[in-house]
Amino acid sequence: MLTKRIIPCLDVRDGRVVKGVNFVNIRDAGDPVENAIYYDEQGADELTYLDITASHEKRKIILDVVERTASDVFIPVTVGGGINKLDDIRDLLNAGADKVSINTSAVRDPEFISQASERFGSQCIVVAVDAKRLDGVCGEPPEWLKGSREVQYLYLGSEGPWEPVRWEVYTHGGRRAQGLDAVKWARFMEGLGAGEILLTSMDRDGTKNGYDIGLTRAVAEAVGIPVIASGGAGTLSHLYDALSEGMADAVLAASIFHFREFTIAQAREYLSGRGARMRI
Repeated sequence: MLTKRIIPCLDVRDGRVVKGVNFVNIRDAGDPVENAIYYDEQGADELTYLDITASHEKRKIILDVVERTASDVFIPVTVGGGINKLDDIRDLLNAGADKVSINTSAVRDPEFISQASERFGSQCIVVAVDAKRLDGVCGEPPEWLKGSREVQYLYLGSEGPWEPVRWEVYTHGGRRAQGLDAVKWARFMEGLGAGEILLTSMDRDGTKNGYDIGLTRAVAEAVGIPVIASGGAGTLSHLYDALSEGMADAVLAASIFHFREFTIAQAREYLSGRGARMRI
């Protein structure tokens, strides 16, 4: 059995760590490298940088932040945001990243995931799935899906009566609905070579009301690769719920760590005390 992981998430905008609620209402949370060093010293298992507006604004990836972090931080670092080409992945790995997180480009061209995993190895390819509970009409499917054999399987609008709870994939920092079934999309990405799924509930993001356990468990049961639960951590019990009831392999959190409500050490001790298998 794999040990469970605690992963602080640093959302980066304009070179600063920020945190919002439901992907909006952003506030400053400090310097990214200083935060990374703090979490490394605290005993975090991994660290994730997400440049939250890179895909939308088409800005350059934050290679300078990655390089500065790699010189002082010695835990695995995942970087996402604005990754559009294989060269972007190469540059990030060369700068010191251990893994890359891809969302928008995966939806735009799923074969990008196949190419990336073949060239760099599936162990460093994380597919980020930003999911929101469907309430009404779903978005239009991406162009490549229209008329393809996968449309009946992946497109939320192509099936008969909706199931009681379904989740839609969003891209471009949560700005664009894609009409894709989030659970089936995660399984599809696994088949194309993704090594992990970073699953964020847009409904719970920044609310501190707990992870979307239904979403997390549905994806975890659908795939055979690790699932990282994200969006909604407000207490240490929320972390445990995602790992136990949600069947997640790792929990990603921001607010509770950035604003020093809890430390990584406190989270590790709490989870271990409740029977979660943690790294020593």
